[in-house]
Amino acid sequence: MASGDIFIGLMSGTSIDAIDTVLVEFSGSGLDVIGNYQHPIPLSLKQDIGRLCQPGEDSIDLLGQTDRAVGMAFAKACSILLDRCGVTPEAVTAIGSHGQTVRHRPGTAGAENHFTVQIGDPSTIAVLTEITTVADFRRKDMARGGQGAPLVPAFHHYLFHSVRFNRVIINIGGIANITWLPASGEVIGFDTGPGNRLMDIWVDQRLGRPFDQNGDWAGTGNVLPALMDRLLRHPFLRMTPPKSTGREDFNAQWLDNMLAESGCTSCRPEDIQATLASFTARTVVDSFDMLPSPVDEIFVCGGGASNRNLMALIEQASAGVPVLSTATLGLPPQLVESVAFAWLARQTLNRASGSLASVTGADRDCVLGGIYYP
Repeated sequence: MASGDIFIGLMSGTSIDAIDTVLVEFSGSGLDVIGNYQHPIPLSLKQDIGRLCQPGEDSIDLLGQTDRAVGMAFAKACSILLDRCGVTPEAVTAIGSHGQTVRHRPGTAGAENHFTVQIGDPSTIAVLTEITTVADFRRKDMARGGQGAPLVPAFHHYLFHSVRFNRVIINIGGIANITWLPASGEVIGFDTGPGNRLMDIWVDQRLGRPFDQNGDWAGTGNVLPALMDRLLRHPFLRMTPPKSTGREDFNAQWLDNMLAESGCTSCRPEDIQATLASFTARTVVDSFDMLPSPVDEIFVCGGGASNRNLMALIEQASAGVPVLSTATLGLPPQLVESVAFAWLARQTLNRASGSLASVTGADRDCVLGGIYYP
């Protein structure tokens, strides 16, 4: 093994489907993925996280217990990853843990009561793994007046920037966001709206499946114009960047309201799924209108990159610009976010900025996160 710094990146997104872990070695200006592991989240823990994600009053006891339980699950995922890779804890410089977001209230520019909450106790992770852990990445940016999200554009610029082409990186998890990487000039990034979230809700309700494999079910349906029109009225879509969103805006209750208001409660389920897929694709590509120059290249990461139907819809809407996976740039799409948090941990330990004020709206770029020693 080379003599670079080894980090672990942890990520659990709005889909709450698994804990993505990746072991990364940084050396010079490059990186090497040693291994990755996807740790399942137990159903009971997933249900508790889901309850905390719902708008309304929360139980402080539930929050504290779930914070600790998520931290223990993250630590177990790290231990299994290290065992599979044959790497000892002593060889790892640090863990970068995003945590599990249970509430994200970014507010408007200058708002004093905005906040974001990620659980997965970093002290528990550090103690159980015996590895220094860097966590709580989002709140520093919010303290400086930013949205606290998205944070991955800084990493996208580090790894995917081209001096020849204007690139867009589309990250499709539960929520979708884009990063504008111009050949020269300022990086821009923002959430575009729902990624897989609404599609996952609907396929779970109707077919009892966690997601629509390859988008095959959506591919059997037809777009419902009345529903699409109603979905596109969401006020978030008309906001200008910087902006971020989450389950608070796009959730099962909101979807039920949209179905009722559009008269689609009795429509064919596959047509509703097709509309939700088209809604995600359209909101992603429509967001390109907010960019300062034409897009030369589009690369997709996140779970949505595995949805062939969604990828085809995005390409159809992208005016002839090819839509490719980030695998063509050297990093598989399912690893991008977890590698990003390994990189952010490295930035923190080096006292280097991990955020981009041009993305989040903070008053300046800043060092993110807190460091938790074993």
